[in-house]
Amino acid sequence: MRLKYKILLLAVVPLLLSIALIAWAVQLEQSSLAEHRRLQLRTAFMSAKEGELRHYVALALSTISPLYNLGRDDDEIKKQVMQRLANLDYGPDGYFFLYTMDGVNLMHPRQPELVGHNLIEMRDSGGEPTIRMLLERARTGGGFVVYHWRKPSTQVEAPKLGYVTVLERWGWMIGTGLYLDDMDEIMRQIDDELERNVHTTLLWIAGAGGLGVALIFASMLLLSFSEYKVSDAKLTLLARKVVNSQEEERAHLSRELHDGTGQTLVAIKLLIESALDRASKFDEAVRAPLERALERLKDALLEVRGMSHRLRPVVLDTLGLSAALQSLGEEMCEQAGIAFTMEVEGEPLDLPEDMKTVLFRIAQEAMTNILKHAGSANVGLRLVCDERGLQLSIHDDGCGFDERSVSEHPRRGIGLRNMRERIETIGGRLVVQSQPGLTRVSAELPSSAIRRFGAAARAAKS
Repeated sequence: MRLKYKILLLAVVPLLLSIALIAWAVQLEQSSLAEHRRLQLRTAFMSAKEGELRHYVALALSTISPLYNLGRDDDEIKKQVMQRLANLDYGPDGYFFLYTMDGVNLMHPRQPELVGHNLIEMRDSGGEPTIRMLLERARTGGGFVVYHWRKPSTQVEAPKLGYVTVLERWGWMIGTGLYLDDMDEIMRQIDDELERNVHTTLLWIAGAGGLGVALIFASMLLLSFSEYKVSDAKLTLLARKVVNSQEEERAHLSRELHDGTGQTLVAIKLLIESALDRASKFDEAVRAPLERALERLKDALLEVRGMSHRLRPVVLDTLGLSAALQSLGEEMCEQAGIAFTMEVEGEPLDLPEDMKTVLFRIAQEAMTNILKHAGSANVGLRLVCDERGLQLSIHDDGCGFDERSVSEHPRRGIGLRNMRERIETIGGRLVVQSQPGLTRVSAELPSSAIRRFGAAARAAKS
C-alpha cells in the first residue's frame, strides 16, 4: 500500500471510531434521560388522574348522601339515587356506573344495553375479568383499578383508570373512571420528540464526522491533484502519440503501396500491353496467357489502390473531410452494389488533422460493419456543421441489432467500442440507435471540444 493511503487510513479510521463512540454514548444517555422523564411524567399524570377521580367520587357521594342517609331501602329511593348518578356526567366520556356485588349492572348511562345483565365473567381485550376486578377492589374498601373499556366518544376500547367504592347497606358498587389514551398519546408525542432530538444530535455528529472526513480527503486530493494532472496529461499525450504514430504508419504504407508497389504494377502492365501489341495476332499460344496475366494484373492494381486508399486516403489530406467521406461511401457501396447518398449541411469546419482522421475512421468502421452484417439496400451519410459543433451520422435500412447485447458480448462489438473510444479521445460522444429497418450511428463533437482540441494541436506543433 502506498504511503499516502496509509496516512489516509491512519487519519480516517480513528476519526470514524471516535465519532461512532460519541454517537453511541449520546444515544445511550438520551435513552436513559428519556426513560427517566417518561417515568416522571407518567407518575405525575396518574397522580393527577387519581386526585381528579377522588374528587368526582366525593361529589357523587355528597349528591346521593341526603337520599341514602334517610335509611329507606325501597325501590323508589333507589331509583332516585340512580337518577341522580345518571345525571352526574362530566364530558362525553365521564359517567358513573352501578353494579350489585354479584356483578349485575344496575345503571350505565353510556351503554344502557348492559343494564340488568350479570357481567361478572366479562373480560377485556387483554383477557382480564374487568367487573370481577372492580368488585374485588370495592370489597377491600374501594380504590383504583386499571382496565380496558369501550370509550363512548370513539367506540374503541381504550385503557381506563377506574375508582370504585361500595354502598354497604344496599350492596351496591359505585364507580367512575377516566380514560388514559390521552396520556398514551402525550407519551407518544414525548417519545417522538425525544427521538427527533436524538436523531438531530446524531445527524450533527455525523455531519461533523463527515466534514472531518471530507477535509481529510480534500487535503489528500489537493496533495495528489498536481500528480494527477501530470499523469493525465502524460496519458493523453501518449494516446495521441499512439494514434498519430498509427496514422503515420498507415500513411507511410499507403504511400509505399501507391508510389512503390502501385507504380511497379503499372510498369509491368505497360510492358505486358507492349508485348501484346508486338505479338503476332495469329500467335494465340502467346497472346492468350498474356491477356490473362494482364487481367490479373489489373485486378491486383485495383486491389493495391484500394488498400492504399483505405490505409490513408489522399483526398482526406488534399480536399478535406467531406470529399474523403464522399469518396469512401461511393467506393465501398459501389463494390457491394448498395445505393449511397450523402448530405452536407453548413460550412465544413476547419478541423485539426487528428479530428478529421478520427471522424474518417469512424465512418470507415461503420461502413464496414454495414457491408458485413446489415444486409441493407441503402446507406446514407450526413454531415452537419453549425455553431453547436459537428455531427457525423451514418444510417442504413438493414436488419439492425441489439446494441446492449452486442456491447456486452466479449467477442462482438469491437468495432462499436473502437468507434466510441476514438470519439471520446477528442472530446465527443457516439450515439447508436438500432432497430429493424433503421440503424443510425452518430458521432457528435461539440464546438467547445473542437476549439479545445484545436488549441492543444496548435500548441503541440509550436
